[in-house]
Amino acid sequence: MSPKLTADQVRQVEEIEDYQRTADRLKHLVTELEANRAGQTRTIQQLCEKIAIEASQMRQRALTGNVGTIADVAGGMSVMAGRGGGVLMKIRALGDAVNNMQMQLDAALKRAMTPPEPKKPA
Repeated sequence: MSPKLTADQVRQVEEIEDYQRTADRLKHLVTELEANRAGQTRTIQQLCEKIAIEASQMRQRALTGNVGTIADVAGGMSVMAGRGGGVLMKIRALGDAVNNMQMQLDAALKRAMTPPEPKKPA
């Protein structure tokens, strides 16, 4: 039997799951970037732009959501994707950031699903 969650916990779980879907899209884009690392410069630029936009939007939502340090990681991803430089460096940094983000979201989801402590009588 699973413990009952409060209304606030249900809202937080739904919010975290939304962030997880965004993190999955970012992971897919980073994987696509890695697959095209030897491709045309235009394709690489388009993928980096998509990653930067998606990460920036996630950062904006996360700033109001108060879910761990997701906003910091998403902001760093946005800057890294928009920055010039070697594609291999970008792929490694973006891949690490996506993995970090997913670990933080998993931990936040676990915390959100933990039942609240019962109140002790005074």
